[in-house]
Amino acid sequence: MKKRLAASTIDDSTKLDRKTIERNRRIHMKSLCHQLASLIPPNLKPPKSKLMLGQQDQLDLAARYIKHMRERIEKLKRQKEQAMLNQSSERKMFDKNDETKLPILELRDLGSGIEVMLVSGLNKTFMLYEVISVLEEEGAEVVTASFSTVGDKLFYVVHAQVKISRVGVETTRVKDRLQEFIAPLEIWPEDV
Repeated sequence: MKKRLAASTIDDSTKLDRKTIERNRRIHMKSLCHQLASLIPPNLKPPKSKLMLGQQDQLDLAARYIKHMRERIEKLKRQKEQAMLNQSSERKMFDKNDETKLPILELRDLGSGIEVMLVSGLNKTFMLYEVISVLEEEGAEVVTASFSTVGDKLFYVVHAQVKISRVGVETTRVKDRLQEFIAPLEIWPEDV
């Protein structure tokens, strides 16, 4: 009799332990589902006037959101790669040492501003203040100016804003004036 009683209490206690473990597992899963549902942006959830979503609905919504975010990440990666390709092709223009003569002048009209990029060799330098003077004489105010040396080339970048927006700055005139004083000496006529 004692053996039976001891065996039944052991069976009862293991059944109780299994029930407790299962109940704790379900509580934990419910908590995880709630945490997952809380990560979904509110604009993607149904309005509060509808009934609360069941766990399966919450999981389906989370799966759709994850799929949407993966697609968005892939799209952004493609856009980034395209931008990097565009940027590298622009840089290649400056890297063609044999194909282009230095200095190189590029001017970008940014609407209310101008970006001037100049590339020159170490042996053919010019004064940055001359570029700034031309920009200011043409109605632009220099916001930033910087330069860097890469290999045997100097890169100058000047950002300027238009002083009077309704008047603007004539970019072709600025480019012509800058081109005059940065042009290589070989192309200047000798009788000047």
